[in-house]
Amino acid sequence: MPDVPTLLKALVNERGWSYREFESMYQRTARRVLGLELTVSEPQFRRWTSGSLTKLPRAEACRVLEEMFGVMPARRLFASPEAHLAEVPATFDLEAEIAMTARDAQTRAGDTAAQSVSDISLDQLREDVLTLARSYNAFAPADVFHRAKALRDEAETLRDRTAVPTQQQELVILAGQSCALLAASAFDLGALDGARRLARSAALYGEVARFTPLQAFAGGSLAYIAYFSNRPAEAVRFTQAAQALDGLGDLARRRLATIEARAFGHLGHVEAAHRALRISEAPIGSQADDLHDGVGGEFGFTDERLAMSNGSTYLLLGDGLNAEAAAQRALSLVEERSTIQQSWPVVGGAAVNLASARLLGGDLAGAAEALELVWSIPTHHRVTGLLERTSRLRHALTAPPFRGAATAAALGERLEDFHRASAQGTVGPSDRPALEGGAKSDKRG
Repeated sequence: MPDVPTLLKALVNERGWSYREFESMYQRTARRVLGLELTVSEPQFRRWTSGSLTKLPRAEACRVLEEMFGVMPARRLFASPEAHLAEVPATFDLEAEIAMTARDAQTRAGDTAAQSVSDISLDQLREDVLTLARSYNAFAPADVFHRAKALRDEAETLRDRTAVPTQQQELVILAGQSCALLAASAFDLGALDGARRLARSAALYGEVARFTPLQAFAGGSLAYIAYFSNRPAEAVRFTQAAQALDGLGDLARRRLATIEARAFGHLGHVEAAHRALRISEAPIGSQADDLHDGVGGEFGFTDERLAMSNGSTYLLLGDGLNAEAAAQRALSLVEERSTIQQSWPVVGGAAVNLASARLLGGDLAGAAEALELVWSIPTHHRVTGLLERTSRLRHALTAPPFRGAATAAALGERLEDFHRASAQGTVGPSDRPALEGGAKSDKRG
């Protein structure tokens, strides 16, 4: 054969293939046609296209090349383009191109179909994420963190194995839900910087998947992380950005309004806080979404959590009567739940709110009575939100008119012991600053 470029080279150039692209198509075609793993080295590819061969390649290589280029005889592929044109009618080029294109499309479609995960694997992951969300309060935060991390890793592994768009989208959502649970557990453990990063990641997953309920949940998480980091104005911005999203159910909007009310309470914006409180306490309508309502659990927002959180806001506003009423409502609602459905952080938070509200009214004995519910809370459920409330209560016990009282001193010591044995010991010292300044806390008793 003359040492001139071959028809094979012309066809490769026409398709704009690089060596790597040619090799990939060659390997796929060999697997489909012969069931063999065949490769072409780059030097071999150069010899095939340069016209330097003195004889045809082996039979299996010729069979693969014939299939790749429309069942064109191999001897023509290794001849010059001019010889090919002289030998066959011009109309054959179009027929060969159609045949080659059809086979290429078939090969690529088959490869894409092979790049999917089984429905069983996807169903199991979906169920595991749902179960963890709904049983969040049954586990220690450290356990939730490890379980959620494994679920996120599994979702990412499955994403790498599928090219099916619907599976890709669902796996992005499941990875995002796992990331949101990671953020919640990191927050409970007092690792606010890690929680913030994880919540942002969850928001990004939601944005990529165009799943606004996840974006809104992550936005709410970023808001409460912000005001626990002494950035209440930033918290307001997060809640308002989340509230502007479409596709949210009434429960999602209630959660965001509750978080916004607390942020306004920290800022001392009384009217804005009361407006958000009214929105959060309005009856739930018929609008629902697939996360807050469909998955629920940690992604939901129970009536007792609403009452407990709003009780904290009333305390920030110096409204002891409404704070006490909200705390008592939260505790009553918890009692209606089965033991497995009860949330220790909600019980503890409501009990501390009740004690704080009674201190605002000068009732030290009543505060001590309310705290009886707190002492029995298991160590691993003594999480960030609860510890922040007990810190403020501890400060109130050292201020007039309770400073120097034996009961106040005893309660203060007990609260210090309560802090020492807490979930945050799992990750070492907390990276969060004190939420309230001393002057502001003094005003609130």
